[in-house]
Amino acid sequence: MSDHRLALLTVCGIAELPEHDMRGVTDVLSILDPSMPEPAAFAAWPAHRRHVLRFSDEIEQRPGIVLPTARDIEAILAYGRAIAGHPGEKHLLVHCHMGMSRSTAAMGALIAQDEPSLSGDDVFERVHEIRRRSWPNSLMVRMIDEALGRGGELFEAMRRLYGRQLVNFPTYAQSLRSIGRGAEVDMAIAP
Repeated sequence: MSDHRLALLTVCGIAELPEHDMRGVTDVLSILDPSMPEPAAFAAWPAHRRHVLRFSDEIEQRPGIVLPTARDIEAILAYGRAIAGHPGEKHLLVHCHMGMSRSTAAMGALIAQDEPSLSGDDVFERVHEIRRRSWPNSLMVRMIDEALGRGGELFEAMRRLYGRQLVNFPTYAQSLRSIGRGAEVDMAIAP
């Protein structure tokens, strides 16, 4: 699917959206918490194609949590395929609340789909180049791996990225444990 011709890929959090309003963004994938209002920043943006998904940035079911589903993953992949149907170069921006977890998992899905010959490590290296503070949501990556028929390769590459990120950002371990995502810290593969 290399005909997508994505000229620029960006990942950010909601607070950073105003920084991107005049950067020629053509397509936006918004992943919002279920009860979060639409970001006000989009009111000032030039016209762009946008798709909104709503689910929590969690990896385990708890009361009041809306986990991502296989349907959400298919919607992300379908959005990537739809971009291919629009001529010209694209600037795709993917955002979630902080621009670290749901958005980086989604960007990994789009890159893996767009360039299926890339190894899982190459996919997540590209994600890391786009967003240095990436920590892809492991539940999403597990489902992306299955949807793309990658046999666990993306999931294992994500675990290696986790290991590198724990070296690069030592405070991640404590922060992730405090929000109930310690299982992801435990699954990291040391570099």
